Amino acid sequence: MSELLALGISHKTAPVALRERVAFTEQQATEFAEQATATPEVREAVVISTCNRTEVYLVVGDPVRAESDVLGLLARRAAIRPTELADAIYSPRNCDAARQLYRVTAGLESMIVGEAEIQGQVKRAHEAAMHAGCTGPLSNRLFAAALTTGKRVRTETSIGSSRVSIPSVAVDLALSVLGGLEDRHVVVLGAGETSELTARALADQGAGTFFVANRHADRALSLAQRFGGTVVGLDGLPEQLLGADIVLSSTSSPHPIVGRDELEQVMRERSERPLLLIDIAVPRDIEAACGELEGVSLYDIDDLQAVVARNLSTRESEAPRAQEIVEEEIHRFARWLGQLQTLPTVSALREHGNDLVEQVLAENSGRWESASPRDLARIEAVARAVMGRLLHEPTIRLRSLSEERGHASLELVRQLFGLREDAPSQERPATELAEVHDLRRRRER
Repeated sequence: MSELLALGISHKTAPVALRERVAFTEQQATEFAEQATATPEVREAVVISTCNRTEVYLVVGDPVRAESDVLGLLARRAAIRPTELADAIYSPRNCDAARQLYRVTAGLESMIVGEAEIQGQVKRAHEAAMHAGCTGPLSNRLFAAALTTGKRVRTETSIGSSRVSIPSVAVDLALSVLGGLEDRHVVVLGAGETSELTARALADQGAGTFFVANRHADRALSLAQRFGGTVVGLDGLPEQLLGADIVLSSTSSPHPIVGRDELEQVMRERSERPLLLIDIAVPRDIEAACGELEGVSLYDIDDLQAVVARNLSTRESEAPRAQEIVEEEIHRFARWLGQLQTLPTVSALREHGNDLVEQVLAENSGRWESASPRDLARIEAVARAVMGRLLHEPTIRLRSLSEERGHASLELVRQLFGLREDAPSQERPATELAEVHDLRRRRER
């Protein structure tokens, strides 16, 4: 009988120093899935690795042995003892493992609740494992259901609708103030990571961008080539301010780059045409007194962080509804998983009953010399009816077992009736799925 097992480590259980030791590139994740499925008890495997988590989703025979084997593989990769890694590892099984994947895909386990990138990362991880031949019927159904859950959460809630990064909020602010950025003249001070993220968001809105940088001119040139901008040195800033609609500043300068007196002169030459200044640098690049000038609107990092905090609050307020959707989908998966686990036992129990009927009829075939073929048919019908009625109630109860009680109860039934495994463990998931589909077709007739 197959079970689901997840082994994971995340920002909730371990510091980055440990997480980075078990992090995988996409190629390495595929290779690890292949290593895992080469161990005796692992039949299917998918590895998800992001900056905040590494999780391995497994379909296994013996979950205890599988956990030990895969934990050993992870520990060897991290070059630490398995006992050290075990303190940071979580290992849910079956529906709890599915729930973890659903929550991850929905963005409920992310450092920033509702992040959009995780759903694509989960999809790519599953596709890579599938192309490598590491998945099967159970893991494929699990990941398809998880992606459906993530899509429902983002469609039916607002958990991912509000911006929660400083660059995206800065661009949203510019949009709200100016009503649109297409053909606007935007000056970006700096060429660091924040400037890159801001430039990407600006390019998506059709803004023309000028990068002003002295210290990182080569990087500024690279950004300009990627986002259709132009690079000027710091000495060209006054000229750029004359034509700018927006200035976004995020340098690492220890001193202000734009002073009140210089900007006042620029504003006179601009005929007081409005200018939006967004300063997300710490220390600030733009003197606070610039905001006092006529026609100048100045926002700093604290203003933007207040917006981020409000947006995060909005996302968190949507989390309960998102969790409800996850639980709805988990119940659906649990019903499917229950059928997957129960049908082989029910089938084996029925087959056992039919074998007993055949055996008893064969043992007594010589005692009914005077019985007509019609009489023999009636005897067989009665014997099969008794068997059917005897197994009817156990069959119904087996199919209605809860996920929590299911494993122990099914194992007990197999032991009591001496039921055998009909198929090798590696082939069983596909056989079980065929039985589920066959049952569904019979019900639809």
